[in-house]
Amino acid sequence: MSDTKPRTDGGATTTARLRRTLDRMTVEDAGLYVVLLFAALFYIVPIESGLVTSFKTGTAIIETAPFAPPGPSGFTFEKWQTAIDALLRGMGNSLLYAVPATVISAIVGSITAYGLTIPTWKKSYKAVVLMLIIAGIFIPYQAVLVPLTQFWSQWAQLDQVLSFVWALGVSNDYAGIVELVITHVAYGIPICTLLFRTYYKTMSEEMIESARLDGATLRRVYRRIVLPLSGPMFAVVLIYQFTQIWNDLLFTLVLVSTESSPAAPVVLILAGLGTSLEGQDFALRMAGAFFAALPTLAVYIFFGEEFAEGVAA
Repeated sequence: MSDTKPRTDGGATTTARLRRTLDRMTVEDAGLYVVLLFAALFYIVPIESGLVTSFKTGTAIIETAPFAPPGPSGFTFEKWQTAIDALLRGMGNSLLYAVPATVISAIVGSITAYGLTIPTWKKSYKAVVLMLIIAGIFIPYQAVLVPLTQFWSQWAQLDQVLSFVWALGVSNDYAGIVELVITHVAYGIPICTLLFRTYYKTMSEEMIESARLDGATLRRVYRRIVLPLSGPMFAVVLIYQFTQIWNDLLFTLVLVSTESSPAAPVVLILAGLGTSLEGQDFALRMAGAFFAALPTLAVYIFFGEEFAEGVAA
């Protein structure tokens, strides 16, 4: 006799499990699933509509619904090719200031938060310094546009300071990139400091005190203990700062001004993409928007796990 076991019908098993799940489901559970479904559709439908529109011809946009895919005659990659050709230079310019501004503000914010959390100095002094730093978060961009413009055009004068760089053949329009880096670092330090300080307040005081009793200096404690444990919060800060800086248009308009500049960032070029006297090229604008969003999407993908840990902390 062969020792065989009866085969289980996978379809029947799945149906039985589904039936048991439905039997256990309460009205509250059903309501929750309905709300989650509508929330998912609320976010997914606009994205799907924009993505589908980016592959449509002008005729297909008129003849089909926004969320409906185009037919064979209305499908084209031309808009994506045009958008990539128009935005590729701006993408590089945006990376030139977004990456260093993000990294510098995160590092300075971490060190500042460490100084306001771990070292033992008078709490009254800490409160005053922290208050002055946090106040920077509540200053709206619009309130500093005129002083910011006067500072860079009349006082800093980077065109003269960096004249040795322009002598190498680099366009002096890239002074605007340097100005954007410094401006975003200055605006990013307060929120980075607040986020890091909130995270450092949860660290074990016994661990820090043990290191200090073993003779570790404040610098050594930060380098050997605090910094290695700051990975999740660095992910949160890097994602937040990079997204804010990458999508900012106001400072770009003030400091770079024109999309025809060799140093024009991607958001400045994107603002005028697909706009002409004949009207709006919606497919081109959608293709450009999705292409410009790829770097922020990549940052979320690469740091997603650490971001979740940092938010949970």
